[in-house]
Amino acid sequence: MMKITTLHTFNTEYSADAIEWCPCEGYLNNFACGTYQLEESTENLDIPMKRKGRIYIFNFKTSLNELIELCRLETAAILDMKWLPQFKHKPSLAVANAVGQIQIFELEYKKLIPRSMLHINPEYNNLLALSLDCNLQQTIASDENEQHILVSDSKGYISLLKYTLENGLEKLNIWSGHNFEAWTCALNKWDSNLALSGGDDTFLHIHDLRLFERVLTNKSHIAGVTSLLSHPSYHNLLLSGSYDERLRSFDIRYMKKPVSEINLGGGIWRIKSDPSARNLILVACMYKNFSLVHFENGNLNDLKLVGEYNEHESICYGADWCLDVEKSEKLFIATCSFYDHKLCVASVEAE
Repeated sequence: MMKITTLHTFNTEYSADAIEWCPCEGYLNNFACGTYQLEESTENLDIPMKRKGRIYIFNFKTSLNELIELCRLETAAILDMKWLPQFKHKPSLAVANAVGQIQIFELEYKKLIPRSMLHINPEYNNLLALSLDCNLQQTIASDENEQHILVSDSKGYISLLKYTLENGLEKLNIWSGHNFEAWTCALNKWDSNLALSGGDDTFLHIHDLRLFERVLTNKSHIAGVTSLLSHPSYHNLLLSGSYDERLRSFDIRYMKKPVSEINLGGGIWRIKSDPSARNLILVACMYKNFSLVHFENGNLNDLKLVGEYNEHESICYGADWCLDVEKSEKLFIATCSFYDHKLCVASVEAE
């Protein structure tokens, strides 16, 4: 079993729902936290409530156990964030927000600088950009100065964008992916032609980026598909999370049914693989806790619950591993929850 020990807590003031640790060399101690806050209005109930947000950038020094807030920036409400690893000399953060935009910010010393913004589907009002992904292996990007970004939205569409320092964000294509909200999307880490998406219609789809259309549908889930992870260390390993509370593993070559599944309770919102090849999965189980699942060397049949983190008292949404992995028995995670607007940094070690 794994022991999870709280090291720091922080009040984010707004409801917190996203955590992303920076993968860029020289910035591995930094992580971003995104928030989503409804601004209630009692004057006119016919006017939709405004959704506001805030991005925090923190520095966590693992050797000193210090957590420092570097900066904060007011934005539209945030649904998802990803650092773009392509631009290692300038850490760039892509943000999906509640007004249907993807925004790119650069981290310069202790400031977030807006660099580009794109409305992904401007023909719809009240559209939410729900999730985004970029490819750590850079097999999609054709040169070192561009990054491809996959986006899913609240109308069920999937978009493929390109970002360059010269031209900013550009939309390459958009196509219908799901009949309801497309809660999650992911690029296949090992095949640049394939993308994945999951929706409130309970379907997990595989899309061919050469055709911009669905080529396979999996119907294993009995509620909305909310999270997908193409594992960065094992070529054929795909993990999915769902409102039906099950973490499932698939061999992406044979998608007829999952290889295994484990019921973690609470509904799953985020799935993150550990950065130290210890075969650990960090799972945000919305209405229960944050859980740790272990599997043996790519053995998809052997998913085991090995740790639970119950520090949060509200919806468990954001979670990620610290990418500054020293020669230590400890790993570190950051987690955040919604209505209690709580951010935690904790250590993870074997008991």
